[in-house]
Amino acid sequence: MTGFSGNILWFMLVWTSLIINAMLGVIMATRIHAMYQGSKRILIFLIVVLLACTIASMVMAVIGNIGASGVEMILSGNHQCFENMTAEDGRLNTETTVPTTVWEILALCLAVWIVIKHFRELQKSPTGANIRECLMVLMRGHMLYFVVFVAVSCFNLGTLSQNLSHFSAAVGFYNGIGEVAQAMQMFVLGPRLILNIREYHAQRVESSDEATCFTTIDFP
Repeated sequence: MTGFSGNILWFMLVWTSLIINAMLGVIMATRIHAMYQGSKRILIFLIVVLLACTIASMVMAVIGNIGASGVEMILSGNHQCFENMTAEDGRLNTETTVPTTVWEILALCLAVWIVIKHFRELQKSPTGANIRECLMVLMRGHMLYFVVFVAVSCFNLGTLSQNLSHFSAAVGFYNGIGEVAQAMQMFVLGPRLILNIREYHAQRVESSDEATCFTTIDFP
């Protein structure tokens, strides 16, 4: 693999992650907006915060990769391409996860707050069982996603440690686990944020007319 090909692959990896995280942010914002019964204030707040975090991550990625260049090296007789950048640029690339982490923490707080609020209202609601069932489906999808996100964030933030600044088998294994967890977050759990709700909604509509619980929590 030539240095030019390595550059292309590197930039694809960097920007694919940023774009997919932005898409998942839109999905999460849609879910939270629905949980807050279509509140315009919440929608505007979510859009502003998501845009700010996404733009910050992209600007950091651009600055951190301006001077990046591919270097071909021979290790154990194998030609491999590595991305050559300064330590400061490498650290800046890792720190692109910080704005995303801020967004996810905020989204988690908003989701947990509205779930707690709805559960308190269930005691006074005659359709409490149906609403509880809808909320549990929604909460399972969100909580699993957030658990994996916390794991990915811990791995990403852990790479900021100076103890991982030198390449070794342990560091490679550490980074590999982080990349696998990130792939699961982006390509498996992210889409489930919509699919699990839509599948459940479709089943409820087909089986009975009890799907009216979705008028209380407005799912788009």
